Amino acid sequence: MADELDTKLVRIGQHPFRARFRLGSRDRAMVDLRGMSTLRRHAHQIIEQRLAPAEPGNDGRQTPYRGHPVFVAQHATASCCRTCLQRWHGNPAGHALDDAERAYVVEAICRWIASQYAPTCGP
Repeated sequence: MADELDTKLVRIGQHPFRARFRLGSRDRAMVDLRGMSTLRRHAHQIIEQRLAPAEPGNDGRQTPYRGHPVFVAQHATASCCRTCLQRWHGNPAGHALDDAERAYVVEAICRWIASQYAPTCGP
């Protein structure tokens, strides 16, 4: 049975803007080359620097649309900025993300990457 995060990711993935994000060939190659454990570490670092502060610099524009699988996943999972995080995941803006909130965001990102990398359904 799907847990709450999986259910939320399915709902987010049905939004027209979020549904258009996919891992490209370069992103897949990075998963092949680096592995999910390295990408999880990258996700932790990116979230810590760009999303976790109470008032991230350039909030709403701090996440590129491409260049790293974590960036693509942030947009696909609505964890790209504090506004999206509040709207879709209920994490209020204006306070620094605690360890549990950061772990939740990283888990959402990694689940999305894993589902894109090895989809269970055919094209």
